[in-house]
Amino acid sequence: MIPTSTPQSLRRAFTLVELLVTVAVVAVLMSLALPSLGRAVDRAESVTCVGNLRQWGLATALYASDGGDFLPWDGAPNGISTTRAWYADLPPLLGIRPYHEEGAWRTNAAAPLGNPVWFCPSNPRRSNGHLLFHYCVNRGLNGHGDRTEPTRIGSVTAPSRTVWMFDNGGRAAAATRSNLHPSVHGGGANVLFVDGSVRRIPHRPEADAEGSAGGSPVWTP
Repeated sequence: MIPTSTPQSLRRAFTLVELLVTVAVVAVLMSLALPSLGRAVDRAESVTCVGNLRQWGLATALYASDGGDFLPWDGAPNGISTTRAWYADLPPLLGIRPYHEEGAWRTNAAAPLGNPVWFCPSNPRRSNGHLLFHYCVNRGLNGHGDRTEPTRIGSVTAPSRTVWMFDNGGRAAAATRSNLHPSVHGGGANVLFVDGSVRRIPHRPEADAEGSAGGSPVWTP
C-alpha cells in the first residue's frame, strides 16, 4: 500500500545553505535599517533638546516681564550662586528646583540625572565632581567681571540672532562661544536666542557660525 502522507521524520528541513542565506538576508536588512534608526534617535534627541531650550526661553521671558525687561544675572560660572543667577532664578518659574537644591548629579558622575529640562539627551558629559551644566548662557551678553550687569531685552538690536543660551561643550553655567558644543547634534549645537527662538548652528571655531536661518549669531552685542 502506498503511503498517502510523508512521515514526520522524512519531511524536508532547512538545509545549511538555506539557513545561511536567511541569516545573510536578515543581516543586510538590519544594516539598512540601523542607520535610519540611528538618525531617528538623533532627531528625537535633538527635538527634546530644542524643547528644553524653549522652556528656558519661556522662563527667561517670564523673568523679564516681571523684572523691568532685564535678562537674568549670569551667576557664578561654577554654579555656586544661590541668588542672582539664571540657574537659581529661572527654575522656579518652570516649577522645578534651583540648581543648588538639585540632586547628587551635580557633583557625582555616577548619579542618575534629575529633571530632564537641565539635560540634553545627546550630551554624554557628567559631573567632574564639582558641577554640571548641559546648557550655558552667553557671557558676552551680560558682560564680564566688574562689567557684569543684566541686559535689557529691548536694548538688544538683533534679538533673533543674539545668543542667550546654548548646548554646552563644557560644564560651566556661563561661558563664551568657545563652550559651544562642537558636535552634539549632527556637527552643531542648538542655540536659544534672545527673542525665544531656537535653532541649530554648526560649530565653526575659526569664524562666526551661520545659523540655518536668520544670519550669523551675535555673541557680543
